[in-house]
Amino acid sequence: MAGSATVLSDQSALSRIDRLFYRLESLLGLAGGVVILLLVLLATANILGRWFFDLPVQGYIDWVEQAMAFMAFMGLSFTQRDGGHIRMDILVGQLKGRYLWFVELLTCLIMLGLTVLLAWGSYKHFWRAFENGDTSFDIGLPTWPAKLVVPVAFAILALRLVMQIWGYGRALISGESNPVAVPLVEDAATVAAREAASVESDTIESSDNNDQAGRS
Repeated sequence: MAGSATVLSDQSALSRIDRLFYRLESLLGLAGGVVILLLVLLATANILGRWFFDLPVQGYIDWVEQAMAFMAFMGLSFTQRDGGHIRMDILVGQLKGRYLWFVELLTCLIMLGLTVLLAWGSYKHFWRAFENGDTSFDIGLPTWPAKLVVPVAFAILALRLVMQIWGYGRALISGESNPVAVPLVEDAATVAAREAASVESDTIESSDNNDQAGRS
């Protein structure tokens, strides 16, 4: 399932690095969202141009293919930090304390190994495309920028996993119940209560704004 998680912070070195790195991850996630918006606009222009002027966007498929890498990979580390990736936590959700931190640490170590391999393999794929001057089929777009996104995104994810290994390892050693810089998965009741409180807060704020507008 896609977890809902809280990431705690304090004044430790790990937490400061986590918050600083999260700014970079947020910018990359935002960039990925901008690419999605641009792709939606491009699709709209392509459809309207085809219908009304019989003039579709030249190389539309090529642009979509290049945009896919940005859409799929730029938010990887951001989602990992917030605990938003889909995971099966039926068993893990029953663990507490050091048992939980050990399993999370082991999972992050396995993920880190796989991520490093993927980063290396995708970098070789990018470099081969760069050296050979690979281009798209229709309008000849260079393919290496989109291929470069993949190893960069995996490298950033690897750094995030190193931070989470640090966080889980520290919690495993100290036995603390609420470690910083790692996603603490919330149960369904906590998520529901937090969402209800958020809705109630938005309703009260909207009501206050309406009252102020009425008095004006």
